Amino acid sequence: MDIVRKEPHHGWIEVITGSMFSGKSEELIRRLRRTQIARQKVQIFKPLIDNRFSEDHIVSHSDMRIASQNVRNSDELVQQVAEETEVVGIDEGQFFDPNLPAACNTLADRGKRVIVAGLDQDYLGRPFEPMPQLLAIAEYITKTLAICVVCGDPANHTQRLVVSSDRVLVGATGLYEARCRHCFDPHLAEAAKTQP
Repeated sequence: MDIVRKEPHHGWIEVITGSMFSGKSEELIRRLRRTQIARQKVQIFKPLIDNRFSEDHIVSHSDMRIASQNVRNSDELVQQVAEETEVVGIDEGQFFDPNLPAACNTLADRGKRVIVAGLDQDYLGRPFEPMPQLLAIAEYITKTLAICVVCGDPANHTQRLVVSSDRVLVGATGLYEARCRHCFDPHLAEAAKTQP
């Protein structure tokens, strides 16, 4: 019996994940710039909700930036990807709807290299959907670590500093800081609310 090999599509999913201030967007921008240098057709997306630094660019905390398109949801993202696009970059994956893993699978099955950056945990230290599902299906995973602002150890958590029970509270310095496992307190903001 002859084995018939399929023509390779060369599509796959890469996930860059970690806490805030760990360099996720910088790593995403670095990879996307390399694809541009290689003259590959690239499209870059971010969720409409993320307008902290720029409306039409992904911007890292160290002010690295790259032009991007805003999309409302993962279905719109898939619709916006052109047939000739080879690489799809997606920032702030945790702000997308639960259909993002399926959307990334669709694009990878079409032969696209899909690179997604996003938080793996919310401010309480819980898995931040849809990132866990993306981690499960990705071919490549990069876990970035920040530096704990309290003790200087590697930081894997995002510490919320303001009182809010909203899971999504878009912000950066002043609202959040990086903390290690031992300095992280998921109830810090709630404790501050009860103190006089």
